[in-house]
Amino acid sequence: MSETSREIIERVRVLREIEEISGESLAKELGFDPAEYSQWEAGEKDFPIGALVEIAARFRVDLSELITGKTSKLKTFCLTRAAEAPEVSRRPMYSYWNLAYNFHQKKAEPFLVDAAADTGQKPLSLNTHPGQEFDYVLEGRLLISVGGHEMELGPGDAIYYDSSEPHGMKALGGSRARFLAIIM
Repeated sequence: MSETSREIIERVRVLREIEEISGESLAKELGFDPAEYSQWEAGEKDFPIGALVEIAARFRVDLSELITGKTSKLKTFCLTRAAEAPEVSRRPMYSYWNLAYNFHQKKAEPFLVDAAADTGQKPLSLNTHPGQEFDYVLEGRLLISVGGHEMELGPGDAIYYDSSEPHGMKALGGSRARFLAIIM
């Protein structure tokens, strides 16, 4: 487990302890499977980014603060120049860049995401989180599964879905796929 993951787990744990809520109670309140939540907080599995969005909203902290430990400050606008968005390392097959990392009290979390080239026939890794998600493919081909429906998307294709449905994605064609993901 990375140092960043350990720090995120500790920040989540502290937020829970301040409000005197157990991990199981928090999981039930947010609609997570309590056993899976326990694995996240134990460091056995990474918190999905959507789950972190929900946890940050529950405790009224910005996602960037939960992930980085630094308080966001911008209230009028947040300009993120090309190649300057902070990377959020969550899972080895994806790289996320937070495109509005320093905007205070966001209503959505926009990310630039790279899905690594699929080098095997591994099944899709599915996750769920409350809310909705919008994905827009910029480069490559992407297999997306939402609620048991699999779709192939290419550049310019977009999908909007209920992220409480099991969903996952992977790059197709032996090369990476790049897309915008907006989690609400």
